[in-house]
Amino acid sequence: EILFQAIAGAAVNRNGDFNPQDTANTVWAFACIGWKQSDLFTLLGSALLERLGMLGNTERSQLYVVTVYFQIEWPHLEFPLSAHVQSLRSAFTRQEPTPSRFQREVSTMLERLGWSHTFEYETADGFSLDLAQPETKRAIEVDVEIRPLVVVSHTGDTILSSFAVSHKHRNLRRTPTLAF
Repeated sequence: EILFQAIAGAAVNRNGDFNPQDTANTVWAFACIGWKQSDLFTLLGSALLERLGMLGNTERSQLYVVTVYFQIEWPHLEFPLSAHVQSLRSAFTRQEPTPSRFQREVSTMLERLGWSHTFEYETADGFSLDLAQPETKRAIEVDVEIRPLVVVSHTGDTILSSFAVSHKHRNLRRTPTLAF
């Protein structure tokens, strides 16, 4: 956490030195680790307002994840990019899922065991769940490494976790929920 405190401080102090891509990557990285200080998101989001047109689909997709994260963590606050959520979501959903061979093998194995599911199910928020049973509100994410992880709890809530450090889903932090 000390490292991220130092990076956050540098991001705030040197924000004017960042190009739009650097700013988008930085704010996305802090969403991925589950940063709990809204001021960093507000500052970096505000810095991007006038420069959104300079960003490609990858960065706009990342900013959609940041916007959703901000709305979950601080529903009483307005994220500076909230007015652009539809265009950011469009960039996010434009990216095609890229299932791995391992994901396909897990899917096949689960089908053989009788766990029928939808492969690459898309939630209302545009998140793709690797293997989902929408009717039972259960899902499994398979090869998650360094990207926001979408998992569905036994209660049926879609959970956007802070960060997944390995495909074994270790070291996950407290998770806010979205409707699935």
